[in-house]
Amino acid sequence: MTDTLELDALWEEFHRAVNMTSQELAAWLRVSDADEETEPLPEHAGSPTGQHVLAILQKRRTDLTDDDVQVMYEVVDTVSEEAETENEPEAEETRRRHRLMTIGHDPLKA
Repeated sequence: MTDTLELDALWEEFHRAVNMTSQELAAWLRVSDADEETEPLPEHAGSPTGQHVLAILQKRRTDLTDDDVQVMYEVVDTVSEEAETENEPEAEETRRRHRLMTIGHDPLKA
């Protein structure tokens, strides 16, 4: 497991990167996974990573597993890499926003 200082820093970074609440993320995962005729069960909506982020948001720092820590690093890296990309055409920007929202980051939120 990661040492305490490193875990504290990761916890802070993760919660800065994931700027959606667990309720917002759960609702987004259901909407993004729904099609015209069906909507998935809430616990099956979204990507495995999105579900994992949702689970982490509902945990205390002391309850994190090694898998949680790995996903937190991946999310922080993904969000910071995406933040560095230059402005893109609007359609691509919408796809990018939706992709980031599946891991709990809404670039339009302050």
